[in-house]
Amino acid sequence: MGRTAVLGSAGTLIAGTLMAGALAAPVATADSRHRPDAEARGTAVAAERAAKQGIDWRDCPADWGLEKPIQCGWVTVPVDYSKPNGKQIKIAVDRVGATGTPAERQGALLYNPGGPGGSGLRFPRRVTTKNAIWANTAKAYDFVGFDPRGVGRSAPISCVDPAEFVKGPKLDPVPDSEADKLAQRKLAAEYAEGCAEKSGDILPYINTLNTARDLDVVRAALGEKKLNFVGVSYGTYLGAVYGTLFPTHVRRMVLDSVVNPSTRKIWYEVNLDQDIAFEGRLKDWMTWVAQHDATFHLGDTYEEVRQQWETLRAAAKKSPLGGKVGPAELVGFFQNAPYYDSMWVPVAEAWSAYAAGDPQPLIDSAAADPADTAGNIASENGNAVYTAVECADAPWPTSWRKWDRDNSRLHAKYPFMTWSNAWMNLPCATWSTPRQRPTEVRTGKGLPPVLITQAERDAATPYAGAVELHKRFKGSRLITERDAGSHGITNLANPCLNTRVEAYLLSGELDAQDVTCAPHATPKP
Repeated sequence: MGRTAVLGSAGTLIAGTLMAGALAAPVATADSRHRPDAEARGTAVAAERAAKQGIDWRDCPADWGLEKPIQCGWVTVPVDYSKPNGKQIKIAVDRVGATGTPAERQGALLYNPGGPGGSGLRFPRRVTTKNAIWANTAKAYDFVGFDPRGVGRSAPISCVDPAEFVKGPKLDPVPDSEADKLAQRKLAAEYAEGCAEKSGDILPYINTLNTARDLDVVRAALGEKKLNFVGVSYGTYLGAVYGTLFPTHVRRMVLDSVVNPSTRKIWYEVNLDQDIAFEGRLKDWMTWVAQHDATFHLGDTYEEVRQQWETLRAAAKKSPLGGKVGPAELVGFFQNAPYYDSMWVPVAEAWSAYAAGDPQPLIDSAAADPADTAGNIASENGNAVYTAVECADAPWPTSWRKWDRDNSRLHAKYPFMTWSNAWMNLPCATWSTPRQRPTEVRTGKGLPPVLITQAERDAATPYAGAVELHKRFKGSRLITERDAGSHGITNLANPCLNTRVEAYLLSGELDAQDVTCAPHATPKP
C-alpha cells in the first residue's frame, strides 16, 4: 500500500520469451521452512545479541541526504530467524535525539511509512525541519527511522534493470483484446522470474513476519524494553503483525490508514477493494476540480471533468505525450490525487496546463527522468520489495481465469485503477518462492491499547480495514476523519486528530470511546 506506481505505469519488465503454458505454473502455498517456535527462539537470540552490541551511531553518509544532527547506524539480523547464527544482513537505521529535557524523554519512537518497500529513514527529518505537528512528541522521543529488509540501504533486492524499469511508454493497462492480456501476463511472469534470478537467495525471507522480527531486534539494539511505533499504510499491517507476535513488547502504537488484516483479504482481495475505493476518491477530486473551473478550466461538473480525463487518456494512447507518457504513465501520475490531498492542486495544475496547450508540465510529472539514477534505483527497488512481500505473505490465485473474471467485473464499474492494479500484482500468480500462511492478527496477552486513525474515504486503505483491526485489537481506539480521504492522516493538520495522537504518545491517554473528527481543510488552488 502507500505506493504511487503500478506495474503498467512504472515498470518495463525484463525482456525475453515465455511459453504461454508457463503462465499458470503452480506455486507452493506454504513455506515448509516456516517453523514458528524455531523462529521465535531465533528472534530472542538475535534480540539479546543486538541489545549487547547496541548501535554505533555516526554522522550519516553524505549520499544518504540526512543532515546533522541526524545520526546513522546498522543493526545486524539473521536472514533466516530459524537459523539465528546463519547468514546475517544489516538493517540501516537513523535517529535524531529527543529535543526536550532528560526528564521529558520517554525513549525511541520508530516509524514505518508503508509500501511494502518504503524507506523510513526520512522520519527524523520531521524534527530537523521543525514539523509543528510533531514538535511536542519530539521533546519526549528520539525519532528513529529504518529501511526494512530488502529496502534501500538494508540488503536491497532488485528484479529488473532500473533503467528498463522506468522506461516509457508502457503498455496501456486497459486491454482491448485477449492478445493485450497475454502480453501483460508475459510481462508479469517474466518479472517474477527476474526477481528469482536477481534476488533469489534472500527472496524467500522478504516478508512481513521477518520484518516484524527485525523490528524487535532493532528495538533491542536501541536499548528499549518496549516498542513505541507509528505505522502508516502497510506500516499498519507490519505493526499489527508485530503486536500479534510480541504483544508484551508494545508500549505505544499508532496505526494510521489501515490495511485490512483479515487473512481472507491479505493480499489479493485487499487490492480488489482498493480498485473500488480509488474510483470513489477520484470522483471526490474531480468534483473539486469542477468546483474550481475558474482556475483549472477543465469543466464545471464532475461529468465534464471525467470526460476530459477520457479524452486525455485516448490522446496519449494514440500518441504518447513527448513520446514517453501513455495511458499507463498517466494513471501512475493521476492516482496521486486520490491518494493524497496534497497532490490535488499539483495534478490539476499540470492537467490544466496541458488543456491550455502546454503539455510539458504533465510530461515532466508523469515520465521518469532517465538521468535520475538514484531515483530510478529507488523506484525499482521499492517495486521489487512491494512484490516480494505481498507475494510471500499469503497464497495468491494461480488461475488466470479467476484474475480475468474478477478484474473484468470490477473494471466495468471501477475503470480508473482496476487493470493497472491487476498487472502490478500478477507476478504473484507465478511466484516461485514458497508462501507464508497469513498471520491471524489478534490481541495477545499483555497488548496495551493501540490507537488507530483512518480517513473515511481513503482509497489506498479503505475504511473497512480500520474497523477490522479495531475489532481484532481489543481495547484499541479508532479515530475517524469524517468525509475525508487522504492517505496517512497523522501528518496532516487537524487539531481534533493531532491533539489525540500527541496525548496518546506522551501520556498513553485515550478517549473513553471512539472519536469522529471533522475533516482537515480542503485544498485550495
